[in-house]
Amino acid sequence: MQVTEHRIHQIFRISVTLKGLHALVEIAGGLLFYLVSAQSILRWVNFLTQDELTEDPRDFVATHLLNAAQHLTGATQSFYAFYLVSHGLIKVVLVAGLLREKLIAYPLSVIVLGGFIAYQLYRYSYTHAFGLILLTIFDLIVIVLVWHEWRLLRKHQRAD
Repeated sequence: MQVTEHRIHQIFRISVTLKGLHALVEIAGGLLFYLVSAQSILRWVNFLTQDELTEDPRDFVATHLLNAAQHLTGATQSFYAFYLVSHGLIKVVLVAGLLREKLIAYPLSVIVLGGFIAYQLYRYSYTHAFGLILLTIFDLIVIVLVWHEWRLLRKHQRAD
C-alpha cells in the first residue's frame, strides 16, 4: 500500500488539529486550576472516585487521581495552572501558524515540540506515567509530519 502526498498532508492536518484541541484542553485545565481551590478539587475528586474505590480499593486511575488531589498545595496548583496555560497557548499559536502554512511555524514547532519531549521524558524518569510516553510518541509523529510538510512547502516555493 503506497501512501500518497495527499494522504500524508491529511494526516498532518488531522494530527496538528488534534494538537490544537489538546492545547485548548490544557488551557481550560490551567484556568480551572487558577479558579478553583485545592480543597474544592479534592472534594470533587473524592466524589468522583468514591464509588470506584468502594468497588475496587486498588483501582489504578482512582487511587492515583485521589493521591494527586490530596497532595495538591497552593504552590503546586499555581505551577500546574501556569504550566498548562502557557504550554497550551504556545501550542495554539504554533498550530495556527502550521494550519495557515506560515513557514516560520514549521521549524519553531519542531524546536518547541522537541523541548516538550525532553521535559516529558525528564518527568517520566520521576513519575513513570505511561501517558507521558504516549504523548511523547504522538509529539514525535507530529514532528516528522511537520518536517515533511516544511520540506514540501519550501520545495514548492523554490519552484514558483
